[in-house]
Amino acid sequence: MRRVYRKRLSAVRHLLITLFLLVLSTSSRGDYTIETVAAGFSHPWSIAFLPDGDYLVSEKSGSLRRVSPEGEKSDPLTGVPETYFASQGGFFDVVLDPAFVENQTIYLSFAYGTPEANGTRIVRATLKGNALEDVEPIFTVSPLKDTPAHYGGKLAFLPDGTLLMTTGDGFNFREAPMDPFSQLGKTIRIHVDGSIPEDNPFADGVEGSAAIYTMGHRNPQGLVVDPEGNVWLHEHGPQGGDELNLLKPGANYGWPATTHGINYSGAYVSPFKTAPGIEPPLTHWTPSIAPSGMAFYDGDQFPQWKGDLLVGALVDQDVKHLDLEGTSLVGETAIFPEVKARIRDVRVGPDGFVYLLTDREGGKILRVRP
Repeated sequence: MRRVYRKRLSAVRHLLITLFLLVLSTSSRGDYTIETVAAGFSHPWSIAFLPDGDYLVSEKSGSLRRVSPEGEKSDPLTGVPETYFASQGGFFDVVLDPAFVENQTIYLSFAYGTPEANGTRIVRATLKGNALEDVEPIFTVSPLKDTPAHYGGKLAFLPDGTLLMTTGDGFNFREAPMDPFSQLGKTIRIHVDGSIPEDNPFADGVEGSAAIYTMGHRNPQGLVVDPEGNVWLHEHGPQGGDELNLLKPGANYGWPATTHGINYSGAYVSPFKTAPGIEPPLTHWTPSIAPSGMAFYDGDQFPQWKGDLLVGALVDQDVKHLDLEGTSLVGETAIFPEVKARIRDVRVGPDGFVYLLTDREGGKILRVRP
């Protein structure tokens, strides 16, 4: 009788422990399950969703892979451009043309060039099966630099069909983000053929580079355009001072004249956190979370996140749920801490589920569903 009682007690304990661990893996805003779609990627950087249900994943080392809905990875696609793969350099963002169903066109940003002269480049290409064809460079950041760091590289389409891309300051070129004639430390805006929109802030080229949309950025690696056309950008600070910004055409976001961060040596970058003519961030993270991918949640699977931002964190190894009311930030919660990996990209799929990429050798596509 005692043995039966002990077995039942052990079973109850096991059940309670299982339930407790399950509670620990749920969000305070609602229940979810995290599942692995595919694994074995080499530092995956970006994911795009193809109309047939496949995924397109860029790997930093210079590969694009097609992944089936069942998680089967293709061999690296052929026809991809050669990249400068060093330190932070490699393949970055991949996005589909708004008319992809008709034209099968994709856009890829990556580190282009040599150790002595490299920068962020955009190519457009036609996706045919497991190959890229008609690969055409449409924009290369000027000037080129001699550092393998701070490329930016995030892409997003505005409602009018023009394309935005973020660029970094190259790490050693801090004066560049405040220089309107340098394309380092900026967001740029172009047509899909690489030409310059006539309504860009410096379109005539007299007061600055015609491609510039905003300036004063350090290393922006999150860029989202929401359904209302608002443009959200986050960027890495130095030691502290990561920022979330709401972009306005022609605005200056301050780096390095204003910052909440300090140098890695502990020395001040600037004594100013605000200044006239500088757009302040909506929020900043000090100490740094190292923000990575970002998504605006507009799906139906998680109504508690609808209209909010989800920001990946490389250092904190989780995702920040930023609670928005319109364009005002009213709260922040850390979610998905059980992933315990550097989160490189965050996307909302056509199915309304949240997709995460883990930044490591052997990285994964994770899917978050109710």
